[in-house]
Amino acid sequence: MRGARGAGALLGALLAVGLLLTGCRPSSSAEARGAGTAPPTGYGAVFLDRGECSSRGRAVAFREVACTNGAAAARVLARHAGRQSRGPLCPARTDFVLHISQHRPDADEDGDGAVPQGYACMRNLRAPHPGNPGQGGGPRTVPGDCVYLAAGLQARETPCAASGAGARHRPEYLVTATVRERPSCPAGTALYLRLPDHTTGCARRLTSA
Repeated sequence: MRGARGAGALLGALLAVGLLLTGCRPSSSAEARGAGTAPPTGYGAVFLDRGECSSRGRAVAFREVACTNGAAAARVLARHAGRQSRGPLCPARTDFVLHISQHRPDADEDGDGAVPQGYACMRNLRAPHPGNPGQGGGPRTVPGDCVYLAAGLQARETPCAASGAGARHRPEYLVTATVRERPSCPAGTALYLRLPDHTTGCARRLTSA
């Protein structure tokens, strides 16, 4: 339901400007569930290089293990140096981001006495996959994801299946496409999302919202 005509017009104008979507995560993000930061333990030539696997790392630190090891829980889709905020985006299928803290162990990948700071884009070897479209998690927002408007008109991702009185955040919009320019959004677009890769997410309002 809309309020007074003036309030509705103001909200429409704000939405038309476009909303800044930073990571577009639910309140308990996939990154947080991934335990955030990992000290380099059990590394090989490069700690958690692309294609390598890690253990789960909840009560203990994430460890690099063989992908055939029964303890293997996630595979590295991409590995980048430096801070995530300044580096390349993770692949769309990423379930969570594991931040690698700078460390100076007794032995390291190149013998210089240090393992540099970086981050690994991780994909669970088994379900759940919060990075899949509509699952409400992961560091990327892709077509098929659902969002709701939080305080300050910030769009945040939530599972598309969330509904009913017990749902924490009911989906209000469905992302139908990502485009370079806003005019390329399909007809029926009600919400424009500014994504971290400088593209625009086109979202239509869900009739059940």
